[in-house]
Amino acid sequence: MLYGIAAATAALFLSAVLTGLVRAPALRLGLLDRRCRRALPLGGGTAVVLVTCLVAAVGDRTGVAPLGSGILRLLVAAAAVAALGLVADVRRVKARFLVGGTAVAAACTVPYEQTGVLGGLAAAGWIVGVTLAFRSLDHADGLAGTVGVVTAFGVGACAAAEVMDGLAVLLSVLAAALTGFLMHNWPPARVGLGSCGSLFAGFLLASAAVLARAGYEGSSSAGALFALTAVASADVVLVVAARRLAGRPVLRRGPDHLAHRLRRLGLTAQGAAVVLGAGGFGAVVVGVLVHLGWIAASAALWVGGTALIVVLLLLMVKRPRPRPTASVQVRPQLRVRNG
Repeated sequence: MLYGIAAATAALFLSAVLTGLVRAPALRLGLLDRRCRRALPLGGGTAVVLVTCLVAAVGDRTGVAPLGSGILRLLVAAAAVAALGLVADVRRVKARFLVGGTAVAAACTVPYEQTGVLGGLAAAGWIVGVTLAFRSLDHADGLAGTVGVVTAFGVGACAAAEVMDGLAVLLSVLAAALTGFLMHNWPPARVGLGSCGSLFAGFLLASAAVLARAGYEGSSSAGALFALTAVASADVVLVVAARRLAGRPVLRRGPDHLAHRLRRLGLTAQGAAVVLGAGGFGAVVVGVLVHLGWIAASAALWVGGTALIVVLLLLMVKRPRPRPTASVQVRPQLRVRNG
């Protein structure tokens, strides 16, 4: 207990300091968010990964908070996914490489002895989906970090209920590291999370949730896992539906995400992050209560229904029409004058 508090405090401090320090090198090296119009460096994800792994490794090596072989394997796999994300931040990487690499890492962390082969394959697929969904959440300042902190506390509570102390400490360290990062990423952000940090956080949270729910009945586990990651799942559903309905490629970037549409409704960047964070908190509370058995597993259906209604309502928020360029405006005038 005391080490968990000390580890989280150290992670918060180190992440806040390191995130501030990596900004200048990221700008110098050109490690910038290509989806952003302004020069936003992406060193924050590297800081979160390094701090989380360092603090967790120190606790394991000193024997104060041993992770155990399963949790250590999870941390190594998450670091490998973060390395893949760092490559994606530096240069363009095709989606199939991200999916394939994440799938291999997920297959190495699933507890097949408790889930069975088919259940383990389904769990690995779910981990891949949530990992990529968290990467998709990194479309707005402060959003991925806020949802990540809320989810980490929820999954950590589930792990603590299962007396998985090493996993609970690891998740508290991740939550603290993301909080330190948010000091620099809250709108207007000075540093971005990038694929390195978002894939790491998403993979660690999804895999930890699978470990905490291993051994439970499949349908109830599906409901609890969905509730714990409802915001990320809703964002993916919204983006896919919007682009398919518009006849645009699903993988082509565009302002189709949750925060984009909330901004069109008049919310500020800070307001969008708070609203989605609050929504994620409510869904996470339901997921934790389902895991503890305090409410029925069917309560997750209310989370799914609410998420579906939100997606349908936001689908009606139209994309702004692109403004005509100066050349388009001038040419008709020239034709009139010459005619």
